[in-house]
Amino acid sequence: MESSLLFSLFLCVWALSSLTTASEATEQCPERTLGNERRRACPKKCQQDKECGNKRQCLCDGQCGLSCVAPGRTCPWPLPPGKHLDVALLSPSPSFSALLEIRCKTGYTMPNGLDVTIRRCQGDRQWSGDEPVCIAASQEDGGHAAMPVLVPEASCSLPENDLLSVQGSGAVGSTIQYKCASGYVLVGHSENMCHENQTWQYPHPICRRPSCPPPQEVDRGHLVAIQRAEYEVGDTIYYLCKKTFLLDGPNQVTCLPNGTWSAVPACRARCPVPAHRSRVIVDGVKRWPYDLTDSMVAHGENVTFFCQHPEKLCSFTATEVCVDGQLTAPSCYLDPTWLQFKLFPHRLVSEIDACDPADLQ
Repeated sequence: MESSLLFSLFLCVWALSSLTTASEATEQCPERTLGNERRRACPKKCQQDKECGNKRQCLCDGQCGLSCVAPGRTCPWPLPPGKHLDVALLSPSPSFSALLEIRCKTGYTMPNGLDVTIRRCQGDRQWSGDEPVCIAASQEDGGHAAMPVLVPEASCSLPENDLLSVQGSGAVGSTIQYKCASGYVLVGHSENMCHENQTWQYPHPICRRPSCPPPQEVDRGHLVAIQRAEYEVGDTIYYLCKKTFLLDGPNQVTCLPNGTWSAVPACRARCPVPAHRSRVIVDGVKRWPYDLTDSMVAHGENVTFFCQHPEKLCSFTATEVCVDGQLTAPSCYLDPTWLQFKLFPHRLVSEIDACDPADLQ
């Protein structure tokens, strides 16, 4: 009964204190004396917000007094289930100055005789006070309630980085997960475990904005871009091929969110047509090779050759493709001789009648 009255009185005092002005809160904030407060160090001491860095405010941080803290930082929540006690969060979120109620179950009490206590989320992202212990109210030793030995919970230090959030507790043996703020990528391990010697298995990762390295050059081509050490996501650069070469792929590439460039094109060479005294079919037109520009075709273009039937005076066709400067005549093609070309032009393989389909079976 007495513990419940004390707890009610505490809540009343806390509610009234929340109505005070900022100047009054400054005056009421204690000097920096750690005392028995459960924390390793205090944040930077201050008197006004302007003394603190970006995203930090000059707020009262318990026994640390006025300190530069990040109000958005959170303490571990939910907490591991305790023995003989219930834990309830009294604030909307476990952020700085949030209150946590620990209440012993019926028939149990704390060593100080109370059955309820309040812990506060500090600037070091830890809950104030020691880990509460609830013992049986009837447990006695020589007429006195047994007083357990309170051993501070061993834990690993959590990172202090506004861009890096942590899920989980830093208690020995526990595992935490890291997550970067939107627009940033994690560099390092995404999970970590606290060892018994209160050290982490891996160094804490860092968060950085994704970027791409300088784009690669292409043979026989030019890169059209402002030269920089790194490029931001969404940056676009362009490629141009040198004269007579054909661009194979998109003419622009983009820096992707994973820090790589989209598919880089290539510059492909033209192919000389391996026919001199016989017409070929290029782009659907039957023409002499010397009528083509430089007697060449572009990369990827089809060239149809005329081959003579081995037993009959008729012709059939075979098609090959120009691939980056390489175009090979089909094995059935035989280029006419100079005498055939001059004396019997009407008997050239490209000029004789086509074979009947039945002759080719």
